[in-house]
Amino acid sequence: MEFKNNQGNGSGLLLLIVTLAVALLSASCHSSKKGSRNNYKQQEISISVKDLKGSESQKKIAEEAMSWIGTPYAYAKCDKKEGTDCSGMVLRVYEDVLGYKLPRNSAKQAEFCMPLKKEEVETGDLVFFATGHDPEKISHVGIMVDDVNFVHASTKKGVVISRIDTPYYIRTLKGFGRVKP
Repeated sequence: MEFKNNQGNGSGLLLLIVTLAVALLSASCHSSKKGSRNNYKQQEISISVKDLKGSESQKKIAEEAMSWIGTPYAYAKCDKKEGTDCSGMVLRVYEDVLGYKLPRNSAKQAEFCMPLKKEEVETGDLVFFATGHDPEKISHVGIMVDDVNFVHASTKKGVVISRIDTPYYIRTLKGFGRVKP
């Protein structure tokens, strides 16, 4: 494709650059929405720290996880102020509260944990989902705060509390795990 600038002042080139920039930004926004694959309406969930059950360390894990609520989503980051992805938040919460060093991605975190049955899950345990293209591959993680609510980094809304009993999470749930001391 050839672009000619008949005016000699660079306005044609500037128009081309602006058009390409707008196209790239539009593609970027579209791909991020498509990538989230969360086809459910986010519910407003409020949980008080005083209502948490479990040991002191379990409560501290849940409390720290809830302190991340509102942190924007940022792939491959784990900073409460700047942004985080799901596994980055989990890694940082466990490191800050208990000094544990977890693997960096959700699939490796699942391997690192002791598997649990649903009825064994307690505050501070991890919940794993297959939200990507492969329905068998773990690609998302959150921290349970009670028997149905978990904190996680949503690609659309950043760190939020969600319920595992919504159709989307029921469909993508892969299991639960406990970080071994």
